[in-house]
Amino acid sequence: MWRLNKVRHKAGGQRSSLDELKLQRREHEKVLRQARRDRQLVSKRLLLIDDEDQPEIARDSVSGEQDVVSLFHKVRHSAPGREVLLKALSKALRHPTAQLTFIKQENSVHVLVGLLTGSDAQCRLQAVRCFHVLSHSPNPVVALACLPATSYLLTYLSGQSTKFTELCLYTLGNLCPDSDAVTEKLLAQGIIPALATCIETQRHNLAVVEAAAFTLSQLLQAKDAEEKIIPVVLDSSLPSHLLSMLTLDPQFGLAPAIESAWCLHYLTCSAVNNRALLAQDALLRCSSLLVSLGGAVVEGNKGGMELLICPLLRCVGNFVASGLIEELNTHVGDAQLLVALCTFLQTYLHTQPALARESAWVLNNLTAHSSPFCSTLLTLNLVPGLVQLLPFSQGINTMVLRVLGNVAHKKMDFCAQLSQSGLLPALCATLRMADCEMVILSLDILFMLVADSPQTAEDFARQGGISLLETIQYNSNEELRRKATYLLEHYLKV
Repeated sequence: MWRLNKVRHKAGGQRSSLDELKLQRREHEKVLRQARRDRQLVSKRLLLIDDEDQPEIARDSVSGEQDVVSLFHKVRHSAPGREVLLKALSKALRHPTAQLTFIKQENSVHVLVGLLTGSDAQCRLQAVRCFHVLSHSPNPVVALACLPATSYLLTYLSGQSTKFTELCLYTLGNLCPDSDAVTEKLLAQGIIPALATCIETQRHNLAVVEAAAFTLSQLLQAKDAEEKIIPVVLDSSLPSHLLSMLTLDPQFGLAPAIESAWCLHYLTCSAVNNRALLAQDALLRCSSLLVSLGGAVVEGNKGGMELLICPLLRCVGNFVASGLIEELNTHVGDAQLLVALCTFLQTYLHTQPALARESAWVLNNLTAHSSPFCSTLLTLNLVPGLVQLLPFSQGINTMVLRVLGNVAHKKMDFCAQLSQSGLLPALCATLRMADCEMVILSLDILFMLVADSPQTAEDFARQGGISLLETIQYNSNEELRRKATYLLEHYLKV
């Protein structure tokens, strides 16, 4: 990724060499990828079934623990009506202290496992509901206690009812992040091929596909995923299944696509083997879907779209930042991706600035690595819209300046077109900002604009630029003073 503040003025020697710029970009990209990998999105989900969505009467922790103990003893000794007792037990287990009380009861988990594997279908369903509630516990000790059930939960992914399969998947997904021991056992038990088979056989069942992708996304966030999990996933049929879920088909729904996109994000974050994903047209699929989403947003269909846009942006950004530059123009596809990115920037600027910033980050990666994309920004007249974003903060204006700097750095002709797109007046505004990074970036872009164009230098001077630079000469920041002085002495003839 291009770093404007690293482009040296002639006073300090020649401009940075191409190799140096590439190295700086890669180092900055490495930091960004690490940041995204560290921002874990592990979450647990609790399915509400039948009458469970009705509000419950609040119980204190003591009575909840007593209920659990009483219900467990009844479940263990009562054959008739056991499924009713299990249903009551699953509700009582909602309280964290009750969960700890339950697992401390002698043979409590083994009794549940016995019911989970028994011949009574209703008892099996209620038993898996109990495990599901336990898996939602914030205490890792509870997850470890549930280990005896995991092999059976995996076995049941290939059959039973839809609701039963969903419960098994979400239970496994909830257990994944809690303990390395749980993750290692699930891997040894074959969770990855089990998930692949589940998605393949249930691909038309939206709820099951969503649950399977959720479980996989939880698994991919394990500490050692890059070494132990991601290579196995890439060697399986899961990537192709995930890519097939990236669709805007109204009948298919957004939820499976959202979960699948997050899975792809974690895969691309690792950069373990992005070429394998590129070979399956992963980048093309993600960028094409972003183009479609951009069109939907323009038409006013914004409801929930941002939940899918975010992971797709990260996928594309990670692909482009992974250093596979020679693949970029082949796999990104339609230049309308740039239009979509600018649409997201402007649409979500006020309501979801983080998403706007992600869009600018992807735009930055694309323009840093590709002259054709820089040219497309100018050809499609997208630069004036970007210039209008420079007054906005929250990291958006600095990223937009980097994008414009990428364009200016590619070709002298691009500098002239940037000047004609209204960039000079905008730079006059950004040079007045208190944000030191913004001023440094602005000075670097100004240097590229005026270095080979006396006409641009004259235009800048006519717009009051000289007084702005003279003011910066009194700034406490030495780098700002040096750059302003050099511009005044060598290009603005003061």
